[in-house]
Amino acid sequence: MTAAPTGPPFSVHDIPFSAHGSWFGISPVLAEKTRAEDLHLVSHQNGMHAVLRLAPLDATTGDRAETRVEATPDLLSWTGADGHVDLAYESPDTVRVHGTGLGLRVTTAAKALTPFSGTYFYRDPVDDAYVFTSYETGRRYRITVLSGTVAEVSGSQTLGSGERGLTVTAEADGSWELAVEELDSARQPYRPSSTFGEVTEAARQSFAEFVDAVAPWRSAATPAAQLAAYVVWSATVRPTGLVTRPAVLMSKHWMDKVWSWDHCFNALALAPGCSGLAWDQFSLPFDHQDDSGALPDSVTHSEVLYNFVKPPIHGWAFGHLRRRLPEPPTPAQLTEAYDRLTRWTDFWLTARRAPAADLPHYQHGNDSGWDNATTFDPARLAVTADLAAMLILQLDELARLAAELGFPDDAQRRTDTADAIQAALLDELWDGERFLCRPAHGGAPTSSASLLDLMPIVLGDRLPAKVRDRLAEQIEAHLTAFGLATEHPGSPHYEPDGYWRGPIWAPATVLVEDGLRRAGHEHLADEISARFRALCETSGFAENFDALTGQGLRDRAYTWTASSYLVLARDHLRRGDTETDTTDA
Repeated sequence: MTAAPTGPPFSVHDIPFSAHGSWFGISPVLAEKTRAEDLHLVSHQNGMHAVLRLAPLDATTGDRAETRVEATPDLLSWTGADGHVDLAYESPDTVRVHGTGLGLRVTTAAKALTPFSGTYFYRDPVDDAYVFTSYETGRRYRITVLSGTVAEVSGSQTLGSGERGLTVTAEADGSWELAVEELDSARQPYRPSSTFGEVTEAARQSFAEFVDAVAPWRSAATPAAQLAAYVVWSATVRPTGLVTRPAVLMSKHWMDKVWSWDHCFNALALAPGCSGLAWDQFSLPFDHQDDSGALPDSVTHSEVLYNFVKPPIHGWAFGHLRRRLPEPPTPAQLTEAYDRLTRWTDFWLTARRAPAADLPHYQHGNDSGWDNATTFDPARLAVTADLAAMLILQLDELARLAAELGFPDDAQRRTDTADAIQAALLDELWDGERFLCRPAHGGAPTSSASLLDLMPIVLGDRLPAKVRDRLAEQIEAHLTAFGLATEHPGSPHYEPDGYWRGPIWAPATVLVEDGLRRAGHEHLADEISARFRALCETSGFAENFDALTGQGLRDRAYTWTASSYLVLARDHLRRGDTETDTTDA
């Protein structure tokens, strides 16, 4: 049997095959810069770990079969000359695998078992299932053979080195089927409640409902919308470990965390159609806010890191989130957001302002999200214009919230602070032509060719006209055929794959595009949006892109890139035809 796949096809070399809620995916990508010939079950519990290797076999010779791998949101298939193997998610922790004409060999990815690493393999006498238990993920992987023949078992109960696994082949009717579960310690024996075709249809329907909610406006003019939605849908995990809510990871490749500014862009893309999930994305890092008011740098299954922070874009993001939600936040939600944003803002005003200083500082480029931008070459501890601008927007949002919640004195105080920081920003860092950066310990201000120095455009019409117009000119100079280069291409420090020293990034694009619109430079904003959308439609949803060739770089399945495409595509259609989207006004 072969289920009819639906949805956008994609390469598993770029995007893992996974499903909403699952902590594992099927992929040849085992780590950064590490790809295997065969697909693996790769789990993201306790880190990124390849657990099981899946190899289709020639039914006659038992050798590895040459196959073509095809994937759509609901079905993954290996197709060879003599048959095929199909895989679909039955639930977030269970996949069903069905084969005809080909066998399947399932073995541990790790070749050795030590007292602290590797995967132990045995046959469970309770239900005759085959169980792999992984030190790396701390989870078990149970295989229940539903039909067919177990032709070979190797390494059962073996310690030390050696291959561990089983081979499944067909019976007389020519097909076989099994279930693979990721579980904690124990559960009832697996019993199928649906046929493989029904499993595939349910998976198809699950994704169809999601994309209809997130991108009901999609059309031929937005050809990447479905795939963008799949990247977000498939990278979403259920609450487990330190992940307190349903969470959209940045990727189910090696960037398998929620960083405390990336999450804002996912929240904005989800807001119109999946408001609860959007609220969870915005809120998740705040669940781990520490006593100082700081947000963690990142959150994942078994780890919360505080050694760096991320920039305070959350006031900007919250304002946009409110406008995109189909229903306004409840009073309780507004109160919670106000309290959390207050503590986050006060962290920057206290812990990150030196005595007598008006402007806050970063302790490292990582704090800015632009880790290695050339802005930080003269000094890592730096007072930068982008930080002041983001903090001003956050103070403005706090003032609006305070007034709405009935705290007029707090509203006025936040407005006064925002005005004072803007005055200091223009007085200390604007030289009449561009914004500068200076060491936090004191010293002469410096300029760079980084787009980061131009990010005060986010202030829009809050800036004096001559300042915002000059910023627009400088931003346009960063615009290549594909989008905004994060380092000017003419700079001696420009690097094609230099992370924040050249490549195009989604968050910078969205922030600049929005700021330009509010600054009265709609035509330039339109051009930036159009070029970035075209880039995604051609090169996918990579972590970042070569600014001169458009090639996708680094992690190729990055959710904030996909979400940024969805945000820009929806907004573009709404500006052109308000009838293309009826999800909210």
